Amino acid sequence: MSMIRDLTAAVRPSLRHTLRRTPTTYTSYDPTRDHSASSAVVDCAVYRDGRRVDDRACLTPRGAMRQVRESGGFAWIGLHEPTEAEFAGIAAEFGLHPLAVEDAVHAHQRPKLERYDDTLFTVFKTIHYVEHAELTATSEVVETGEVMVFTGPDFVITVRHGGQGSLRNLRHRLQGEPELLAKGPSSVLHAIADHVVDGYIAVADAVELDIDQLEIDVFSPAAKGSTRGADTGRIYQLKREVLEFKRAVTPLLRPMQLLSERPMRLVDPDIQKYFRDVADHLARVQEQVVGFDELLNSILQANLAQATVAQNEDMRKITSWAAIVAVPTAVCGVYGMNFKYMPELEWRYGYPMVLGAIAVICFTIHRTLKRNGWL
Repeated sequence: MSMIRDLTAAVRPSLRHTLRRTPTTYTSYDPTRDHSASSAVVDCAVYRDGRRVDDRACLTPRGAMRQVRESGGFAWIGLHEPTEAEFAGIAAEFGLHPLAVEDAVHAHQRPKLERYDDTLFTVFKTIHYVEHAELTATSEVVETGEVMVFTGPDFVITVRHGGQGSLRNLRHRLQGEPELLAKGPSSVLHAIADHVVDGYIAVADAVELDIDQLEIDVFSPAAKGSTRGADTGRIYQLKREVLEFKRAVTPLLRPMQLLSERPMRLVDPDIQKYFRDVADHLARVQEQVVGFDELLNSILQANLAQATVAQNEDMRKITSWAAIVAVPTAVCGVYGMNFKYMPELEWRYGYPMVLGAIAVICFTIHRTLKRNGWL
């Protein structure tokens, strides 16, 4: 119950933060104002022939789109946690579908691929491994974020939610590969998908080390006699984190298969081949995550079985000592009865003989139980 209270306390502030940030209605777009200079825009550029156009007019979404319409190329606009008001102007400028805009603003979406007219809307869950000195029953192992990508004939709009999953380094790396960027907006979509899946692979390797260490702790000889099920909370917490990982990986399989197998007008045929590699890597990660879940189930069952065995051993020891104590209890109870005529009452050596008989019988019972593994 304490774990549930901790989780509830952690979730409530984030929900309040989300509710404060998110108005209940969309702000209408006023064409007489330049909404494109949004504080949520982290980068904006036009790429022509695979190279970034060095023009100050391209620093706003509206200016970038004007450059694209006049001289060709495509615009790549990056946003971080935009509000409805901040995103309204960009959505109107690029003709984005209201349903996709709503998903991009409110976040908390399932990984998916949707097509709205001439725009592809893709949702990725980003996963970040949280470093920790020791896994505990309250340790946060993975941290999730989201990246939404609007891919059009001449633009790419990325909307990022969460503190992790920055695309700045990815953008710089792509700018060093002009022959790839020359393929158009689909090259950016592929690079983001590949970046996200590479992150999954790194997190999967780190989580595997946590599971290996947990397995060692549960099955080590020292743990068998001391923990008595104390690792159950750690196993359950890690299982919850793996479940969060699984929710990010599994739903993305179908979108990657569609991008790699089904011809799409917005995806360059040469880029589509690269999506096959991403889909293959994603399938491997998905198999790892499913294996983690099954292995944690086995570890949890083994840990509970160890606790049950330890309890049975305790009960056997208690029963054994109760059997030993029952001998003097019975003899003393008999001789404690108030009768005048009882055997050996008047005999000089009756008392030591009875004590000796009790000791011999108790020793025999103790030795027999110890030989049988009860003590």
